[in-house]
Amino acid sequence: MPTLYGEVTETVWNKAQQIKLIIFDVDGVFSDGRIYLSNSGEELKAFHTRDGFGVRSLLNAGFHLAVITGRKSQLLENRMSALGVEHIYQGIDDKLVPFYELLSKFELKPEQVAYIGDDMVDLPVMKHVGLSVSVADAHPYVKQQVNMITTMNGGHGAVRELADLILESQGLFESAQGMSV
Repeated sequence: MPTLYGEVTETVWNKAQQIKLIIFDVDGVFSDGRIYLSNSGEELKAFHTRDGFGVRSLLNAGFHLAVITGRKSQLLENRMSALGVEHIYQGIDDKLVPFYELLSKFELKPEQVAYIGDDMVDLPVMKHVGLSVSVADAHPYVKQQVNMITTMNGGHGAVRELADLILESQGLFESAQGMSV
């Protein structure tokens, strides 16, 4: 199936049509995976505004969004709150725990969930969702296990690519526009 970013399989397109909840890893997905530390210990990360636009578009279209990450960061809390993401799970070792919480909370089936990640810690959830996605620069083993690999790298528009695919597949792309944040 043709998309704005190139062809996806019919299977990926059909899976994207079923999605109601999108779960994101953070480091390596919303960011390029690098962590900048100042001499005072302050942590810095770069986030792409295009990804923010995609998040806002998904929220405007009525999708549920969540982030699940192993790290804890006030920076992340600030960024996700600014985007309107309410379900933020930080410092999580077992990502399946919040995954099942979210399924219960929203009364969804696993096939109605998409998950985007980049490394081995993401695989347990990826194996249970309807649409598993890795960023283009994910770990090679992870890329072998997923339904779709984005054309964009983490921190460089991969979140927006997934958002656009889901919106496009459900006929919502032109009507559900966010704003750069």
